[in-house]
Amino acid sequence: MRVLLPIADAKQVRRYAARLARQHPRELTRAVSLHVLAALAGLAAPRLIGDLVGKVSTGTTLSTVDKTILAIAVFLLAQTVLTRYARFASATLGEKVLAELRENFVEQSLALPIGTVEKAGTGDLLTRTSRDVDQLGWSVRFAVPETIIALVTTIFTVIACLLVGVWVLVPLVLGVPALYIATRWYLKRAKDGYLRESASYAAINASLAETTEGARTVEALGLEQRRLDGIDADIAESYAAERYTLFLRSVWFPAVEIGYLIPTVVTLLFGGWLHTQGQASLGDVTAATLYVQALIDPVDRLISWLDELQLGATSLARLLGVAYVPDDRSVSGRTPDHEHIDAAEVRFAYVDDKDVLHGVDLHVAPGERVAMVGPSGAGKSTLGRLLAGIHPPRAGSVTVGNVAMTELPLDDLRGHVALVTQEHHVFVGSVRENLALALDDMASDAR
Repeated sequence: MRVLLPIADAKQVRRYAARLARQHPRELTRAVSLHVLAALAGLAAPRLIGDLVGKVSTGTTLSTVDKTILAIAVFLLAQTVLTRYARFASATLGEKVLAELRENFVEQSLALPIGTVEKAGTGDLLTRTSRDVDQLGWSVRFAVPETIIALVTTIFTVIACLLVGVWVLVPLVLGVPALYIATRWYLKRAKDGYLRESASYAAINASLAETTEGARTVEALGLEQRRLDGIDADIAESYAAERYTLFLRSVWFPAVEIGYLIPTVVTLLFGGWLHTQGQASLGDVTAATLYVQALIDPVDRLISWLDELQLGATSLARLLGVAYVPDDRSVSGRTPDHEHIDAAEVRFAYVDDKDVLHGVDLHVAPGERVAMVGPSGAGKSTLGRLLAGIHPPRAGSVTVGNVAMTELPLDDLRGHVALVTQEHHVFVGSVRENLALALDDMASDAR
């Protein structure tokens, strides 16, 4: 039975993010500062247009109109340039962080207890090294910078709305309930939904990889239909997980669209009424309407990228979870008396109460060679794993020098027992041909 590797919780993810911020203060400050300046430059146009409308309604000169249009163009150009450099700074920081995360993940993956990797199977680790890394890369390169831009723009646009007049707060507040309720409903369910989705991909990868690697055993034991049924079940689970997250989005997106529409309509109606009462100028109503309308885009991008951030956060939690795999060894501090390997009454089961080894006894003396012969699936590799200290036996004992394999620190154990895999891609051809690969300066005849 497969056991999934740990997944980092929200507190561990936040701690990691805070550590990243402390490690890159200069790059983070530069990126945020550029985003703030870009947002401020973008807020000038609605205010200038509102003032222009007010001046035109009361009468103004052509020169004033030209100067206002020129000022709007300058601010838009400045916003474009600042946004370009802000995104570049965010992307640079993101790539640096992503590279560090990849290096840490590889280092932690290589340090995983082999027994834990064996129990987890190939699918979970394969999915984390491929799909989760790719998804996190997408989030770091695109979702995080776009979210920062949208968040900064939203904050300063709201401030600009309030500077026009406190009355603008009324339409803004009326749009909040729809956004808050819908987003809270979505976030409450999204994390578990995306974790289930990622786990389903891991199950599919594991089933396919294990079936492919053990194809001969599957055919020899007549397990083809059972493996097909298992893969079909994994695909059905993945389909159900995808449908669930699709359902969440199909409810969330229409609900927030209503929240966008309410403030704009109320601003026009309420602002128009205030203008008729002489409590707001035409320029203020125009500027407020433009600001509220402009607020839709960053809020929409913020909410849209929130979905990608959920995927990225899920992938990050899965990648960080590798560091929280508990040690599978109970070090006693004892040292082996000699190099004799002994297995006594060894029993082992991958699944509870279904032993694949039944009371095996074996004694291997130093310098002795022992060959295990048997059909595929007989338990040869399993016994080898126990002799190498990868798994503890369910019953019985496996010792080197009268000390249990799992009581030795991993570094000490490897000084007594080493497991060499027989992967076909490591050596292809004769031993002579493989050794000659490194001798580029030798003639063919000498090889």
